[in-house]
Amino acid sequence: MESINNQVLSVSQLLAIKQLAIPDYQRPYRWGAKNISDLFTDLATHRDKSAYRLGSVVFHQHADIGETLDIVDGQQRTLTLMLTVKALIEVLDEESRSVKERATRFQRQDLRQQLAALKVPIHDFMAREHFSSRDSELNLRRNYLELRRLVARPEFDEQQIDFLLNRCQVVCFVLRDISEAFQFFDSQNARGRDLAPHDLLKAFHLREFAEHEASLKAEAVAHWERLPSDELANLFALYLYRVRQWAEGKSARYFGKGEVDLFKGVNLDRVGHFPYVESLRITHHFVDEYNSQYQRKIDGQRMVFPFHLDQMIINGRRFFEMAEYYQKRVAAIVAKESGPVQGQSVTLLGEALTPMACKVLSTLSSYERRHRTGDRYVRAMFDCALIFYIDKFGSQGLSLAIEKCFIWAYRCRIRQQVVQLATMDNYVLEHNLIRAIRDARLPGDLHGFPLPSMSRQENKNNRNGSEDELVGLFREMKYYE
Repeated sequence: MESINNQVLSVSQLLAIKQLAIPDYQRPYRWGAKNISDLFTDLATHRDKSAYRLGSVVFHQHADIGETLDIVDGQQRTLTLMLTVKALIEVLDEESRSVKERATRFQRQDLRQQLAALKVPIHDFMAREHFSSRDSELNLRRNYLELRRLVARPEFDEQQIDFLLNRCQVVCFVLRDISEAFQFFDSQNARGRDLAPHDLLKAFHLREFAEHEASLKAEAVAHWERLPSDELANLFALYLYRVRQWAEGKSARYFGKGEVDLFKGVNLDRVGHFPYVESLRITHHFVDEYNSQYQRKIDGQRMVFPFHLDQMIINGRRFFEMAEYYQKRVAAIVAKESGPVQGQSVTLLGEALTPMACKVLSTLSSYERRHRTGDRYVRAMFDCALIFYIDKFGSQGLSLAIEKCFIWAYRCRIRQQVVQLATMDNYVLEHNLIRAIRDARLPGDLHGFPLPSMSRQENKNNRNGSEDELVGLFREMKYYE
């Protein structure tokens, strides 16, 4: 067999390999309806490209078993592609028996011949592979039925089929040493094969760049790579994800792979002219037009895209601009919150804060038990609420907002002996100041958000009867009786 190591193969070439096999140590087949939907969305979106990379497939080649190629990495994708082509072949066979259907689809003989040539290797692969996992069998069956429905639809036409078979590609790597194969499998799976959620978003949005913006990709990647991975992870998990979820009244405990779609929006070059998109489209092009005018070379002005934490994401370049914008903004706000000392005046976003707002910030950055896990959860609530308020109203009414956010968040701390992640999440959903900020039209609208006073009997945080700095602030602000 001709070596395929470091080779780029089309889907048709990949599935024509007769030596493919699934090793016993592989994980079960897990792809579901969401993965199938994403695959077909990609096929429809990129069908006009001359080539489209689906990823890589890593094999281990046996020297003593007829050059069998075990799929070490890329099993989910390869099996799904195989099911897709198998479904196509079956649809082709059925439609070949219908003169009417044959007159409208599969007119290209080269595609018919390609599919016919793949029938035997796919059939042989399915016949010799035995999946010990019940989950694998169920998922294979469900996905095959779904794929049959999808490829039978009229919009999955010859152009789509040609794109799938001949222009969708994978990069192949072949390992020849079994110990090397096991080491690779372990490192990619047991030690975290999956990219971090923010890295998955990076890969997605790089593909979403408009063709005329290709030169800007390097700049976007360079800035992204300059940021520590932990800082990016915290930006999305602790702030952006939580604000967007809580603003919708939804739980926001964990930001993982399954939640990245929250940061996938619209590609303005591909989405239709739907009414809901037009405000984004107008703003997008106006900002670019303003910044490109010759007057900017004279006055030195530059307009930043008016991002909002709860707005629809614009895919591609604007996503990277959004991440950079909020990384700087959140870092600046959190740094200001953590900086003041008792009695020191504070200016935030050019706004001189009231003595009480200054006292709140200095207390939060200095009280004795602030480093406990539960206290960090509560501080995250406070930060998210204040960041969202500033994102919407700027510095208008900022001192009062700081006081409101403090009473709202730390009421949870004082009332609970133990604050866990679920405690924080449930509290926000039951007393949702984040959503109230989203719905507010004016800063003053938040004055009506209910913040009842607390009694000594509700204080579960100070079990010995003493009052810490937090309770002292509540009492001073007339929220503790």
